[in-house]
Amino acid sequence: MRKFSLILLSLLSVSLCGCSWFGKRTSHGEGEAVARVYDYILLEEDLTGIVPQGASRQDSIAITSNFIENWIRQKVVLHKAERNLDEEKKNVEKKLEEYRNSLVTYAYETELIRQKLDTVVSDTEIQDYYEKNKNNFELKDNIIRVIYLKLKKNSPKLNKAKEWYKSSIPKDRNLLHEYCVQYAENYFLDDATWLMFDDLLKEIPIKTYDKEQFLQNNRNIEIEDSSSIYLVSIKGFMIKKSTSPLSFERNNIRNLIINQRKLALLEKMEQQAYDEAKNEGALEIY
Repeated sequence: MRKFSLILLSLLSVSLCGCSWFGKRTSHGEGEAVARVYDYILLEEDLTGIVPQGASRQDSIAITSNFIENWIRQKVVLHKAERNLDEEKKNVEKKLEEYRNSLVTYAYETELIRQKLDTVVSDTEIQDYYEKNKNNFELKDNIIRVIYLKLKKNSPKLNKAKEWYKSSIPKDRNLLHEYCVQYAENYFLDDATWLMFDDLLKEIPIKTYDKEQFLQNNRNIEIEDSSSIYLVSIKGFMIKKSTSPLSFERNNIRNLIINQRKLALLEKMEQQAYDEAKNEGALEIY
């Protein structure tokens, strides 16, 4: 170990100004060997760049030592694998070629999609898709349209807030929004948006053993804990396994339509490439 440390010190002792960390070369133009595992040789040049500029001598030695140790461990495992695997399993060239081909193809397809794919989906297209595939949009969980607030128990005008959160009058809604901005610890006022009921349960300490029954029997709810009061007004709900509403599925449908276009674009490109090769006489089956 002492010998190894001395080697590292000598490797790091070359001046940083105008000189390489590992300047000594063999007569064959390769760097000096730093470590060996069976037939694998680690050269000085393999260590170039592993130490960040400005690193202290102590840090440099530690980084270099760790690199060499990791290299040794990798090579002893590789050697063991080489000895114990049959030739067929060691033949990775085919897999590497397949991997390269898939990377090149993927890069081309990605660029083609970026340039050619139409990502504008109209409301009419979304509506039509929903109507044609309505049976596929079954709710897997309960969803709700809701208003909820979390307030400190000592919040001012609490009675007013309790009136406003139940109201559907635009003026009251505006007053409630102003109140929430100023006093609420947490709030959600967009009752036109469907939410997962389970997501609400993460925000509000509602205790229920039958979620469906709870939704059917409750509209305006007030819950208290030691420091806060929670006001919840359920404006609408749909039970799981019923047909999911269009407004809840809109973004999902948009993505489905775009994905269909993407697949169609790639299929068209593939067919065009096939036809071009065939017409040019570049396609032969022996």
